[in-house]
Amino acid sequence: MSWTLFNLLWTGALIGGLQGVTGAGGGIMAVPALVAVLGWGVVQAGPVALIGVAGSAALGAWDGFRHGLVRWRAALLMASAGVPASGLGAMLAQQLPGRVLLALFAAVMLWTAWRLLNKSGQTGDDEASLCPLHPETGRFVWPLRSMLLISGVGVLSGLMTGLLGVGGGFIIVPALRRLSPLPMHSIAATSLLVIALVGAGGVGMATWHGVHPPVDVAAPFLLASLVGMLVGRRVSRRLSQAAVQRSFAWMVCAVAGYLLLKSAGLV
Repeated sequence: MSWTLFNLLWTGALIGGLQGVTGAGGGIMAVPALVAVLGWGVVQAGPVALIGVAGSAALGAWDGFRHGLVRWRAALLMASAGVPASGLGAMLAQQLPGRVLLALFAAVMLWTAWRLLNKSGQTGDDEASLCPLHPETGRFVWPLRSMLLISGVGVLSGLMTGLLGVGGGFIIVPALRRLSPLPMHSIAATSLLVIALVGAGGVGMATWHGVHPPVDVAAPFLLASLVGMLVGRRVSRRLSQAAVQRSFAWMVCAVAGYLLLKSAGLV
């Protein structure tokens, strides 16, 4: 086994595992991991990362469906808004210099870490929520405000998906925590379905714009991500979500620091 293949396998497993545990973490870590392992730029690494992230997210979403955790109407609304936005993001990514993309990615990661560490991102009771749930079914009710807010989350996550090759879960999870009273496990499962749908659209958009992920890299990364997802989903049911999010936030800070140094040409 070559050293590159070994790195792809453990990286893919780590990304899938993080995504399975958090519903968000794998996507934002995938591109920096591939940049470090393969020495690629963000534009090259993005589509390969999305293949692994979208594939493992689809597997995690299926597991969420089995346990009745996915809010599929909200997921479809976010995905329908996010896929077109990912096309805009992909076009922007082709126009920006590599170092600018790395710096932008680092800034987004630091914002994500701040949101995870900031306790104000936690929602209150159902009556105070901007996107309330039905008191009997536990599913979203759909006044116009809820539709616009959920669609807006989809647009922003799709834009970041196309621009940076991230799954968008790092936006979806904090947003749903703030806007709705959904429990964390349901938010994570719903986020995974959106990531799968928008990620698949992002891969298609990137291919349409001439970025073709090499199969010999994408295939092992995807397979390892699927294995990591299966393990991560099982482990997530036994862990404290607060502890997981704090640990992940500090990991994101460390990676963001590395990307800032790389964008400045210091590493």
